Amino acid sequence: MHSSPHERPPFPEASVAAPIPSSEHRGYQRQQRSASPLASQRRANLVHIAAELFARKGFQSTTVREIADEAGILSGSLYHHFDSKESIVDDILSSFLTSVVDAYRTAEAQGGDPREVLARLVRASYSALDSHRSAATVLHNDWNYLRQLPRFDYLHTTERDIQRIWTGVLTDGQSRGVFRSDIDPELTCLMLRDSIRGSVRWHQPDGKSATSELARHTITVLLAGISADGDDETP
Repeated sequence: MHSSPHERPPFPEASVAAPIPSSEHRGYQRQQRSASPLASQRRANLVHIAAELFARKGFQSTTVREIADEAGILSGSLYHHFDSKESIVDDILSSFLTSVVDAYRTAEAQGGDPREVLARLVRASYSALDSHRSAATVLHNDWNYLRQLPRFDYLHTTERDIQRIWTGVLTDGQSRGVFRSDIDPELTCLMLRDSIRGSVRWHQPDGKSATSELARHTITVLLAGISADGDDETP
């Protein structure tokens, strides 16, 4: 069942507070810091395997046994690292969103013409998808289910903060006269978010066009549509 635009996964943005992991995740972070290097490596390997399985099969359709089998361990051994499947996807998503937000914060902090800021955010978004493809796919596909769980309340917080950043850049551009005054910043933000995040379903980085080329094309089309003076030159 399709959700409304306001219920889609968050679109990565600039200067927002980093997502706050659940108390369970923070507890496991402390456990990870105190674990041996070998245990940390095994944990990271399990996270990587689980992320690929979740992306391919869906979070709800993937079992702990399948993750353990793929890792070549017994199911019981997996519980030495995580107390549940939810703990694993929590690790995947909170780490992904933290890295995304950090990238946006850096992009926005450089300031400048709103068109340049928007272009940097678009590039940062595609770069994040390229580096964390499985995590982005899980977030996109399983958002409607995960957002209902109290453990993942930070997804809502992150989405609201992210939307404020993107609409802020668009509104700033309108006030400076570089973006059209007749566009709705919130709707534009939602369209951008879904367009970029949804590209994980069809774009293959090693296919016809590289991720950087996809970002350039998005920026060109976007600015041609919202620039007040009709200047579609890509920053």
